[in-house]
Amino acid sequence: MEPLLVSACLLGCPCRYDGKSCGCDNVTALKDRFHLIPVCPEQLGGLATPRLPSEITPNGVFMKDGTDVTYAYRLGAETALMIAKTLDVRYAVLKAKSPSCGNKQIYDGSFTGTLIPGSGVTAGLLQANGVTVFNETETDILLQLPDTY
Repeated sequence: MEPLLVSACLLGCPCRYDGKSCGCDNVTALKDRFHLIPVCPEQLGGLATPRLPSEITPNGVFMKDGTDVTYAYRLGAETALMIAKTLDVRYAVLKAKSPSCGNKQIYDGSFTGTLIPGSGVTAGLLQANGVTVFNETETDILLQLPDTY
């Protein structure tokens, strides 16, 4: 089966910033077509769970209290990319709107719930290295792709 990188929180792992998960049946259902590889870039970058929420600004990634966590986000993204390269991953399903994993929109850095177009740190790095990134609302697209593995 083809490997598929997946945000661990979407598979029920309580690794979100608030210590919760957001398991999605449509993501779990992909196990019949793909070998699911769970990753949490924030944890891979050394951040604790739970932790304060973070958002991307023009100057980096910051927690709500102003703590600069840019390095941790970059380290987590690089580690996720290393895993993807090692396993020859072509596709990923990552958590929408996340400062690590968002593939279409992210929060604007003001902590007001305002979304802007953009990618999270991990999603952007994976995309720049040839991995096609989907979010949990786009899993039907993956099921329509030809099986070439």
